[in-house]
Amino acid sequence: MLSEIPLVLRTSIDSLISMIKKERLIKLTRDLIRINSENPPGNEVIIAEFVKRHLEKSGLKTKVYEFKKNRSNVLANLGGKSDKTLLISPHLDTVPAGKNWKHEPFSATIEKGRIYGQGATDCKCNLAIALEAIRSLCEEKIKPQCNLLFVASADEEAGSKYGLIPLLEKKIISPDFALALDSDEFNIVVSQKGLMHFKVKIFGKTAHGAYPERGINAIEIASRIICALKENKFKYKAFPLLKGPTVNIGKISGGEKVNIVAGFCEFEVDLRYLPGMNKDEIIGQIEKIIAKFAKRFRIEFDDIQNPYTIDKKHPLVYSLIAAAGEIEIKPQIKGSAGATVITFFRQHNIPAISFGCGNSGCAHASDEYVKIDNLYKGAKILEVFLKNGLLR
Repeated sequence: MLSEIPLVLRTSIDSLISMIKKERLIKLTRDLIRINSENPPGNEVIIAEFVKRHLEKSGLKTKVYEFKKNRSNVLANLGGKSDKTLLISPHLDTVPAGKNWKHEPFSATIEKGRIYGQGATDCKCNLAIALEAIRSLCEEKIKPQCNLLFVASADEEAGSKYGLIPLLEKKIISPDFALALDSDEFNIVVSQKGLMHFKVKIFGKTAHGAYPERGINAIEIASRIICALKENKFKYKAFPLLKGPTVNIGKISGGEKVNIVAGFCEFEVDLRYLPGMNKDEIIGQIEKIIAKFAKRFRIEFDDIQNPYTIDKKHPLVYSLIAAAGEIEIKPQIKGSAGATVITFFRQHNIPAISFGCGNSGCAHASDEYVKIDNLYKGAKILEVFLKNGLLR
C-alpha cells in the first residue's frame, strides 16, 4: 500500500528546487507546442533542434540520431554520483491535431490556468518539465544521484520504429533504469496492456449492383467479421489495475461505386490484451474468425507490442512516490490501457515505469491542454527525484 511507504525527510520546497522558474517553464511549454511535430506525417527535426539548443544552453553535450531522414532523436548525458544510469525519456511527436478546436492547435493559448495546444498533455508538458528540471540541476551545479541519460525520442505515436526501439536494439542506449515521461496527473504506470494494430483485407468479386447474386460483396463480408470480432470472448485471467481486452475498428474503406458489388474491403483493428494472454493464440483466434466468413483475405500486422508489468514496490516506484511526497503530492499507482514505451524495455531487462504531469482525458483530443499548476508541480517532482536518486 502507498501508505506503507515512508516519505523522505521534508524540507522547504523552495530550498529544494530553487532554480525551477515557473514563467520560464510556461514559456518553454508554449514554445514546444508551437512547433508542429504531428505523426503522421512524422518530422521531428525542427523540434529536435529546439531541444538540442536548449540542452546545450544548459551546458550539456548532445547527440542526434536519425534512423530515417528528419526522424530525429536527441540524447544528452549528465554525470551523477553513482555508476548506475537512469534514463528519462519524453517523446517529441504528437498525433495529428484534427478538427473541431476552439483554440488554434499551435497557438499555445493560455486561458484559466491552462495552456491549450496540440500535444500539450501528450507529451510536450513532460518534455518541458524534463528540460526545466535538467536546467535547474545544471544551474545549481548539482550532480544527480545516478548518471542521467536524457532521450527525447521520435515516432512514439506510430510505434517507435524510428525512436526508442533502434536506440535500444543498436545499444546506443543501455540504462540500468528507465522513466518514460508519458503519463497524466502524476500517476505512476507500472502495468500496461499489449497491443496489436492490424489491417484485414477482404477480396470479393465485382458485379453489377442490380445483380448482387452474381458477385461476392467484400463490404458485407467485412461487416460480419467486424461484428464477430467485437462479440468474441477472448480467454483471459483478471489482472490487477487493468480491465479486460478490447477491440476497436478504427478505419474502413472499400468498394468503387454504389452500383457495383464491392470486390474489396479493408478495415483496421486496434486490439489491446492483458499480461498473461498469449499473442499467438490471439492471432490464431482472429484468423479463425475471419476464415469463417471470408474465402479470400489477408491480415497485415502493422504493430505488435507486448504487455508489461513491474513490481509496484520496485525502487523506481518507491523513489518517485517519495519525491512527490516532498511537495505533498500522492501519486496513484496505475495500469494503462494505452501504450507507452515502457514495453520496449522489457526485452532488454531494463526496469521501467511511466510518469507525467498531463491532464486526464486530454490526450489525442481536440482542445488538448495542460494545467499550469500540474506543469510546475511536475517539474518540482522530477527534479527532487533526480536529486534523490533511487531509494532503497
